[in-house]
Amino acid sequence: MPEAWKLSGTYFEACNCDAVCPCIFLGPPTQGNCTVLVAWHIDKGTFGNTSLDGLNTVLAAYSPGHMLQTKWKVALYLDERANQDQRGALTQIFAGQAGGHFANLAACIGEVLGVKTAAIDYEAEGRRRSLTISGVAGMEIEAVPGQDGGEATVSNMPFCVVPGIPSVVAKSKQVTYRDHDLSWEISGKNGFYSAFVYQG
Repeated sequence: MPEAWKLSGTYFEACNCDAVCPCIFLGPPTQGNCTVLVAWHIDKGTFGNTSLDGLNTVLAAYSPGHMLQTKWKVALYLDERANQDQRGALTQIFAGQAGGHFANLAACIGEVLGVKTAAIDYEAEGRRRSLTISGVAGMEIEAVPGQDGGEATVSNMPFCVVPGIPSVVAKSKQVTYRDHDLSWEISGKNGFYSAFVYQG
């Protein structure tokens, strides 16, 4: 019987689409292809008896066209602070092998370029989010001001990283990624962030 698991925390992402990304509404990416970095910080997490509290995970993905009509190339980065049991748990969850929402996303993947441990620096302050993986990736986004200075959000999207929770619309200050023969540098494009709850 598969291990029961549950994660909660915060996430953010940035891609090369103009804001707001049409992929979440089942449209084609604005640049013809999609390059996206997604980062998660787990506040509370369990996989069976294994605690995943405080750990970070990052996914880099490249889709050569419409995200639901082409297969993605992806790379997964696991927090270097995780022990062997925790790395195994994170890999099973985020690769979709443990069921839940990630199993749905896994159906879109055509090639896994690699799974690596790395020093992942994840920061959330006010309406800014930032990520650094030394020598590999950097990402910084800031929320787009909504009416009366509040957050602009989208909810109930048919295709998203976090179902059931509204996403705050953001724009990237900068996004860089260089690994697995992929290289991109983006600024002023789409971003989202929100809390998350996943389970399987």
